[in-house]
Amino acid sequence: MEEVARTLLEEGIIKKLVSPGKGELPEFPNGTKVIFHYRTSLCDGTLLDDSRTMGGRSKPMELILGKKFKLAVWERLVITMRPGEISDFTCDSKHTALYPLVSQSLRNISVGKDPLEGQRHCCGIAQIHSHHSLGNKDLDDLQAHPQPLVFSIELLEVLPPGTFQMDLWAMTDEEKLTFVPQIHEQGNQLFKEGKIAEASEKYYNGIACLKNLQMKEQPGDETWFKLDLMITPLLLNYCQCKLMQGQYYEVIEHCSSLLFKYEDNVKAFYKRGKAHAAVWNEAEARADFARVLQLDPSLGPCVAKELRAMEERIRTKEKEDKDRYRGLFGSNEAPATATTVST
Repeated sequence: MEEVARTLLEEGIIKKLVSPGKGELPEFPNGTKVIFHYRTSLCDGTLLDDSRTMGGRSKPMELILGKKFKLAVWERLVITMRPGEISDFTCDSKHTALYPLVSQSLRNISVGKDPLEGQRHCCGIAQIHSHHSLGNKDLDDLQAHPQPLVFSIELLEVLPPGTFQMDLWAMTDEEKLTFVPQIHEQGNQLFKEGKIAEASEKYYNGIACLKNLQMKEQPGDETWFKLDLMITPLLLNYCQCKLMQGQYYEVIEHCSSLLFKYEDNVKAFYKRGKAHAAVWNEAEARADFARVLQLDPSLGPCVAKELRAMEERIRTKEKEDKDRYRGLFGSNEAPATATTVST
């Protein structure tokens, strides 16, 4: 242990053991999956991230060793730990310069966003010097003024290569392209079984995977366009799940982004029309359904059904509003009283 601490110190890392783990130090060959909780703080104690609370839930970090994770120092730290161990690592700024980009991605993932949202199409070092906002003041400050950080890590599990299914983010580009159709089919099967939340997650993972590949291409190029055509059906399926989950504004946002690129996509118009109708955007819903009929007249019965449902909901709401106002005004009326005049 002393030898490990001395080696780390020479690399600009100070390790403080908080709670010892169990057993011997594991082997950590490339391809090993490590699962751990982490807290990231400035040296003055200011908390930046905590995997136990990020996004309102507890979700540990998972790394595949040897896959060139952007924050390389995390691999260096965990291979000095035993399962169950908790340690604090104070790391020199040379190890933490890319943390703002990593943190932004992890924060996006924790709230269901694209992990690359807000990041420019350039390497990490270039982004650091571009002064591009990451959308979080604490990360912008850290990006502008790199400094040592303290990582408090609890190593939960060590899985040798071959004992687990590899996550999408850890795959090579070729592995991702092969696996996306499989995850698409898994999502379809879950949808058929009525497992909407699970299906939505499958579709989302497929979209995030393809967007990751797309980020490496020049927008509009042939490969970029092929990837976009793969994303489109996944995104439409994802929107269908969100419609069923009542996430109407998210559906409007995604369908609008699709229609910006593919202005004749009838499915996007139809789903956006349903979402508009659900949030009382009557004019927008009618416009979208009218466009659906222009693009595919055979959908007339479906559109008519949606319009009838919307009109019925509007009539019901108007009646409820009238009843509510009638009761409100009635309750505020002062009772009539007799006036006595003294003579």
